[in-house]
Amino acid sequence: MTMTKLDLTGLKCPLPVLKTRKALKALLAGDRLEVHCTDPLSVIDIPNLIRETGDRVEITERAEQRIVFIIEKVDGAPA
Repeated sequence: MTMTKLDLTGLKCPLPVLKTRKALKALLAGDRLEVHCTDPLSVIDIPNLIRETGDRVEITERAEQRIVFIIEKVDGAPA
């Protein structure tokens, strides 16, 4: 299991979702992706992406200006 960090702070929609999707394609089942965003729309867009891909959001953290998602790549999930 590998943890990959993706810093998307400062990027606006649709870039956080597009870059998250691209990063997920490179992961193997069981790997995790930690995504840091500042775009308020990412709290809607990234969970929607994860529903599409079949992966799992393990932790969603929301601090002042930062939103953190930890996504686990699920075996057989279509990326």
